[in-house]
Amino acid sequence: MALRRSLPNTAIDTACRRFRVLGEPMRIRLLERLRCGEATVTELTQAPGGSGQNVSKHLSVLLEAGIIDRRKQGTASIYRISDETVFELYEWVWESIEREAAALGELIAAAQP
Repeated sequence: MALRRSLPNTAIDTACRRFRVLGEPMRIRLLERLRCGEATVTELTQAPGGSGQNVSKHLSVLLEAGIIDRRKQGTASIYRISDETVFELYEWVWESIEREAAALGELIAAAQP
């Protein structure tokens, strides 16, 4: 499948930065949690492998990339998804994994005696 349009180098660089941001398992876990609604850092530390410092570091990267937003409520910072298109990317990747698994399953089934 060809791209709908040719991308200039600056757009390619931006896309690569976005993929690097999304290429970290903890960030995916945080986004999955935020998909359910807003959350504080304390709530987000409940993600597997999450410590306050670790979660804060990953939230900063997601915030800088424009994928999440932050608002203050008293002394708490509350985070939410600001770019829902990230979940479309997840769905495309998941569908690709499913197709690959199905093809592998068919290959294995065909090789069975």
